[in-house]
Amino acid sequence: MPGRIPDSDITAIREQTRIEDVIGDYVALRNAGADSMKGLCPFHDEKSPSFHVRPNHGHFHCFGCGEGGDVYSFLQKQEHVGFVEAVEQLADRIGYRINYEGGGTAINRDRGTRARLVAVNAAAQRYYAEQLRGPDAQVARDFLAGRGFDEASAQTFGCGYAPAGWDTMTRALQSQGFTFAELEAAGLAKMGRKGPIDRFHRRLLWPIRNLGGDVIGFGARKLFDDDQLGKYMNTPETMLYKKSQVLFGLDLAKKSIAKGHQVVVVEGYTDVMAMQAAGVHTAVASCGTAFGEDHLALIRRLMMDDSYFRGEVIYTFDGDEAGQAAALKAFEGEQSIAGQTFVAVAPDGMDPCDLRQRSGDAAVRDLIARRIPMFEFAIKALLRKHDLDTAEGRVAALRDTVPVVSRIRDVALRDEYARQLAGWVGWDDVGQVLSRVRGMAKSGRGSQNGRGGRGRVRPEAMSPPPTARPLPNDPRLWAQREALKAALQYPSIAGTVFDSLPGECFSDPAYLRLRRAVAAAGGAASGLSGPTWVDAVIQAVDDQAFTPLVTELAVEPMPVEEDKIPRYISSVLARSQEVWIGSQIADIKSKLRRMSPGGDADGYNALFGDLVALEAYRRSLLEQTFEAGA
Repeated sequence: MPGRIPDSDITAIREQTRIEDVIGDYVALRNAGADSMKGLCPFHDEKSPSFHVRPNHGHFHCFGCGEGGDVYSFLQKQEHVGFVEAVEQLADRIGYRINYEGGGTAINRDRGTRARLVAVNAAAQRYYAEQLRGPDAQVARDFLAGRGFDEASAQTFGCGYAPAGWDTMTRALQSQGFTFAELEAAGLAKMGRKGPIDRFHRRLLWPIRNLGGDVIGFGARKLFDDDQLGKYMNTPETMLYKKSQVLFGLDLAKKSIAKGHQVVVVEGYTDVMAMQAAGVHTAVASCGTAFGEDHLALIRRLMMDDSYFRGEVIYTFDGDEAGQAAALKAFEGEQSIAGQTFVAVAPDGMDPCDLRQRSGDAAVRDLIARRIPMFEFAIKALLRKHDLDTAEGRVAALRDTVPVVSRIRDVALRDEYARQLAGWVGWDDVGQVLSRVRGMAKSGRGSQNGRGGRGRVRPEAMSPPPTARPLPNDPRLWAQREALKAALQYPSIAGTVFDSLPGECFSDPAYLRLRRAVAAAGGAASGLSGPTWVDAVIQAVDDQAFTPLVTELAVEPMPVEEDKIPRYISSVLARSQEVWIGSQIADIKSKLRRMSPGGDADGYNALFGDLVALEAYRRSLLEQTFEAGA
């Protein structure tokens, strides 16, 4: 077994890793000022970004749900792995060789479980890709070629072939040092009646990757008529592969999705390949399950732009009843992005792969260009069930569609669709249709079974944590908060001035605890900085319930431009001292009012002299503060 990972390696890996690149594999980050980036939080559902990353300080914090930490914390929370596995995962990412204490550097056999599953999937993908080039895989190559894909397309997507034989792949990977337990945990092998056997046989395979590009599973299509196990098979649910949380092709499409603010949702692996080949680089597909809320949350995080969502989600439905049913779901739930959801239906119910084969790449691009709004598609799908050439048909059509239109949450959009509905039906009295839609929306009768939106319980609706957290915008605590931010983010600037601030400068109990933690970690003038410094403060906090507050203050941007930060910090620290000096002045004035100059002249004069000195010191501090900050 490998020994302990040295602290020096932990620190070196963290310092050599760009936290914004790691988090950027899961969240689209936008610049938000000096050394600050923001995006949609991956740990809770939100409409506007409250998730902040400070690259130079190596920490993140969500001001919505309170999650925060360094790059190791992020991977632990996002990938559900332990600390050691997070360190090993980042070491692999940057090519860092860990020198385990007591275990040397020969660690390939004993890495953490997740790292081993990633490694065995990667080895399987290489093995399957090699098999695709062999003579036994001619039928698989013919399948790809028959759908218009050349060898370069197959290599782009990492396609492979599972050979015949019960345990061919299993034996090959065991010869590389992987155990059957690891192959079974990765969903690549299973126990048969006579021993271990491969899960996939004589099938064309597509590797399924996570946002970071790691292979986490496979999709397999049958090629032979005597294969009775279904047209498609997927890796079973494993530690790595959760079908409701992964999209095929997203690793290739994520940059185009973030840049173009568009995602095209197709139904199959070859459809994604066809879209990519035709120049539509934003296509993804769900893997063995319907496109759901978790998938939508995944792509929303990639399309968030500053403070609002302006992306397009385009579904390529067949136009049949299944497609219509999927479209009607846009009227259910929260409708957070239903207004930006579109449908692209190919002629004759063809899928994108068939369309490309028959009409070429331009037809695929034109399919996406001719998209129609989801609401329009769903309403017109209902209208097609009625004969609009008869009065009875038009009345029945309105009875069927008015409740649907009334469920549109956006008032302006609902009214507009009510007007369009009248035109589509051929109803001359537009005002009557509009009135009926508004009336049904007001009464709530358009909602299915009287229910409103449904979904997860949002963190904002949960009870607040037991730890008292100071309000970020409390004007009375402004100086205390900014002083702590300065000490955490710019310790070289705050330095000895912050360290000289007495505890009395921090009237809030939480801020006082953090002030003491800074001192316990060696003080702002200790010489530490960046993630190492923040981590030292976190370790020094006497109550770990206050850790989120540390990451919050370490990430929260300073309210000035980068070149003005030194002056701003000086003013903040001066203001902190001034507030404390002000309280001392108030105490002295109170004592003087209670004293008689004639009773104790020496004591009175000494105290008055202290008052004069403190007043002068206070004026000098005020001169150092910004007028806006004060």
